[in-house]
Amino acid sequence: MELQFYGAAGRVTGSCHILRAGGLTILLDCGLIQGKKEEEALNRAPFPFDSSSIDAVVLSHGHIDHSGRLPLLVKHGFRGPVYTQQATKELCRILLLDSASLAEHDAAYRRKNPEVRRDLHAEPLYTRKDAILALETLTGMPYNVRREILPGITIRFQDAGHILGSALVEVWIKEGEVTRKLVFSGDVGQYGSPILKDPETIDEADAVIIESTYGDRLHRELDLTLAEIGGILRTACDMCGNILIPAFAIGRSQELLYLFAQYFANWDLDRWQVYLDSPMAIEASRIYWDYPELFDEEALEFRNGRKGMPYLKNLHLTARVEESQAINKIRQGAIIIAGSGMCNGGRILHHLKHNIERPECSLIITGYQAEGTLGRELVDGAKKVMIHGTSYHVSSSLHTIGGLSAHGDQNDLLRWLGGFKSNPEVYVVHGDEGVKKIFRDIIEEKLHMKASIPRTGDRIDLAALTR
Repeated sequence: MELQFYGAAGRVTGSCHILRAGGLTILLDCGLIQGKKEEEALNRAPFPFDSSSIDAVVLSHGHIDHSGRLPLLVKHGFRGPVYTQQATKELCRILLLDSASLAEHDAAYRRKNPEVRRDLHAEPLYTRKDAILALETLTGMPYNVRREILPGITIRFQDAGHILGSALVEVWIKEGEVTRKLVFSGDVGQYGSPILKDPETIDEADAVIIESTYGDRLHRELDLTLAEIGGILRTACDMCGNILIPAFAIGRSQELLYLFAQYFANWDLDRWQVYLDSPMAIEASRIYWDYPELFDEEALEFRNGRKGMPYLKNLHLTARVEESQAINKIRQGAIIIAGSGMCNGGRILHHLKHNIERPECSLIITGYQAEGTLGRELVDGAKKVMIHGTSYHVSSSLHTIGGLSAHGDQNDLLRWLGGFKSNPEVYVVHGDEGVKKIFRDIIEEKLHMKASIPRTGDRIDLAALTR
């Protein structure tokens, strides 16, 4: 009965942990490593296990740093089931196919232009065919239902409040006369955030794996964040430029549209044209709309008062490439929400090329920016950036909005972890090194729980744990 740490131990992305019991092997997540090119190259390294020997995968949610290597797993021989929440199953369809399409497109470009990024491979990490095969392995489950997925292995998903379908994973492991309970946080959302319900409280576990993305800081209060957004919009309107918002297609884009609809009059949004310039975000928004039972009370009431999507009268859903290209002819009055959320690919790069050197334009950063990404360079104050091989001066104004993060801050994480009454062993993962150390120390100081920071490859004997 053993837990081994693999992905998101030693780094923020690439979530993946290995559970072995009763001769069975289960993965908790199988995510893509993102960030610097040296880190992303690790996605091509062999798994530290035989993919065909994995009996099942339990997936906490759809974000690509948690799900993005599932096609690779299947490509290398995995034939078992992947259990996940029902809404996550639907979101993975667009996330994994998009990831494969980008990989194919980038590989084709490098084959056509071998002088560009000779350090990168000419073959895609995986193809759409691989992604489709991976999607066929997904089995959706509702929240709060216990299910034995393998002999001696039972799971239950609880709402994590991070994105639609995100789950806190409870795992009961029985081997002979020994039973242990492991809880895997996936990513924990904020309490009181728009649209989704708060993270569920779980009160019993022998061991807890917890993320620590914002374990060293507090987000700005939502009321102050909303006031800040309103002020930015009014100032930007007076400057007569455009507003660019790089946003994750799943979660952040839907949250922004919801807030724009809620505060349409307060923020004078009738003076703007809003463009959701992401096929994936458009499709994800429709999936969100179809799961009202996962909304909090306020969002459910708001949705029930609307006849359907879109729910902004000045919202343009620009799925086609030519529609996206046409936006770049607009010199003022456009709010452009486009991926990727860390500015490391996608349509936002084209909009940045047309707007970043214009001082009358604004860039609003609403989420976490990993090291090695263009978004992180901008947040860190870069005066010049490279986009598609060309250098651009950063003249547009930059605003970082921390209060909209889909990740809970230190208080949120402590609040959730404080719900356990059984004094479990805590393992801190999914965070920068300094952040994990700060969060580990504060867990021990404030909650009086034993906490540690596992390294890649570390193993824990779950049967040896005592409460």
